[in-house]
Amino acid sequence: MRRWILLFCLLLPQVSALLAADHQLIRIGVLSHRGYEATNLAWGPTATYLSRVVAGHDFEIVPLDFDEMDPAVKFGQVDFILTNPGIYVNLEVRYRVSRIATLNNRAGTLATNVFGGVLFTRSDRDDINTLADIRGRSLMAVDVTSLGGFWMAWREMNGIGLNPYRDTSAFSFGGIHDDVVRAVRDGKVDVGNVRTDILERMAADGEIDLDQFKILNPKVNPGFLLSRSTRLYPEWPFSKVLHTSNQLAQMVAVALLNMPHNHPAARAGSYAGWTIPLDYQPVHELFKELHLPPYVHSGRFTLLDAIKKYWYWLLTGLLFVVFMLTMTTWVSRLNRELKKAKLHLERQYELILNSVADGIIGVDLEGNTTFANRAMTRITGWNSRDLIGRNQHQLLHHTRSDGTPFPAEQCPVYATCKDEISRFVDDDIFWRKDGTSFPVEYSSTPIRNEQFKTVGSVVVFRDISDRKRIHDEAQQHQDDLAHVARLSTMGEMASGIAHEINQPLTAIATNAHACIRMLESGDSERERVIDVMERIGAQAARAGEIIRHLRQFVKKEQPELSLIDINEVISEVILLLRTEIRKAGVKVELDLDDSIGPVLAQHVQIDQVILNLARNAIEAMAEVEAGARVLTVTTGTTDDGCIRVSVSDTGPGIDPAVMGELFNPFVTTKANGMGLGLSISQGIIEAHKGRLYVDLDQEQGVTFAFLLPTSQPGEMQDE
Repeated sequence: MRRWILLFCLLLPQVSALLAADHQLIRIGVLSHRGYEATNLAWGPTATYLSRVVAGHDFEIVPLDFDEMDPAVKFGQVDFILTNPGIYVNLEVRYRVSRIATLNNRAGTLATNVFGGVLFTRSDRDDINTLADIRGRSLMAVDVTSLGGFWMAWREMNGIGLNPYRDTSAFSFGGIHDDVVRAVRDGKVDVGNVRTDILERMAADGEIDLDQFKILNPKVNPGFLLSRSTRLYPEWPFSKVLHTSNQLAQMVAVALLNMPHNHPAARAGSYAGWTIPLDYQPVHELFKELHLPPYVHSGRFTLLDAIKKYWYWLLTGLLFVVFMLTMTTWVSRLNRELKKAKLHLERQYELILNSVADGIIGVDLEGNTTFANRAMTRITGWNSRDLIGRNQHQLLHHTRSDGTPFPAEQCPVYATCKDEISRFVDDDIFWRKDGTSFPVEYSSTPIRNEQFKTVGSVVVFRDISDRKRIHDEAQQHQDDLAHVARLSTMGEMASGIAHEINQPLTAIATNAHACIRMLESGDSERERVIDVMERIGAQAARAGEIIRHLRQFVKKEQPELSLIDINEVISEVILLLRTEIRKAGVKVELDLDDSIGPVLAQHVQIDQVILNLARNAIEAMAEVEAGARVLTVTTGTTDDGCIRVSVSDTGPGIDPAVMGELFNPFVTTKANGMGLGLSISQGIIEAHKGRLYVDLDQEQGVTFAFLLPTSQPGEMQDE
């Protein structure tokens, strides 16, 4: 059945590719050492991360058992492979897979790129305390091809003359690390063998208690805090198979190495990002010692074995003899070889320069271009003849994005030549030969000669048009989502708002009829009529103010910023929520600091954040008795000059189980909630260069607070 499931998983991407021809489906085979479900849960977010970062490609996880790894690579059913170093070494020899990154495993709060094996038994087994005590006992490892779950421990046992196949009463494989741990815990076997961090992860998940187990042959390393019984070896490599293009492998490697250590995908997989590929020579040495593939023992030491073992000494001697024979002719040919080498280096230099996708130009101290690569011509339209010997600033960098001239003395490239300091500019424009401009990011690095004297700089730039477009589209999507959330909120509040509007309308109608009756009677006093008309005007103004706030809240605000009074915004929100507040029996306390200055922000978006926090607080106090429901809104300034707005309630607080995911999309504690309010609010505040957080430092309820940087009128004009 598992084979059919695997076949379905492998065929499904091909069908999906036909339905979505604009994205190439990339399959990542992952060793499923803890089961298919656990593999998908752990590595699915990593595939999602790569799909988002590597443009034009969709990545999916293909869980593979130990015996499914070899055929999946052999028949090209996967494009990348993530497996233990033991399987990788064999795949490297057989199918020329090549590693592009090494996993940084997460061990509590620390990250490590090495791991080992663990031999353990139950803590109540007083008869098993050392490796030698395994003799005559039952032993369960993970798999015959598992590095941490068998081979590492076998090497340690082999060091004391213990063979698990021969010297144990029963030797078996559990197939999955967790099953091996459960078998020892339940007394089905005497000793178990898994890789490091399995016991700690299962304990963290509440499946086992570490006090139930005892580690055999414990080893201590100040930089490695996990329990282990063996030497340390490099962690799992992320590798490309032979048919995968080097360009795609490079993009994937860059994406993995740039992944933050605390990225959600890394947290889901319980790892802390990636590092450059490590040296897997220790794994080769283990295989050689145990005579495992690809170092299977031949049984007899032959001349061929001697050559294979001492080939480097034979080669060294042969090279020495050749060197001595050719020494007499070497001097006469030296100049000719040096010229050839120089020509070769120049060609190599040009080849490397032209193989880079980013534009590269060299600039001397006068600002004239000294060299340019092929990508420079492709991106800007300027060929080498147009550029070399001419001033790069006048051709590429003469005008800012708003059309104003860009003085040469302010150019970062000139500044690098003068102060010899490297610079990186993340947002600027260059000009093409046809007169059009395009956004770029670029670095300017000094070039030094043999005497380490600066003779110019090299500029490496990249066209970021697509990135800026994607950013603008993402921002538009965020704005649309926030607008939908506002409309949804207004839908939920429609009944209360209708009641608020109905009250002044009813008062207007009643007072108008009273005026008519007084006027028809003919004996009414003029002052009484005027008083009633003033009441009508006041109620009409009240209804109009509610409608104005409502229309302002639900409209699609333009992205322009303006100076707003945060205290006035809070008053507007309380007005919209007045019916809900009264219906819920909530007492509102406003502690607003009149001395705080204006803030540069989008009025409607800040309205939405405060409304979301206030409604959440009102709903959270539904379970509290009526007299104890207090909503407190406070404003003030912080020591670093930010405006702080806090919304506090006296509700039951927040469940610790959802605290870590509180600001994630679609996470909600409400029965009918969408889980978008806090996520949208966080996005709005971060877009304003602020911070939204939870303050739990109180005895009852919870406080949500956000910080916004203050702005002066002059700053807004500069924008």
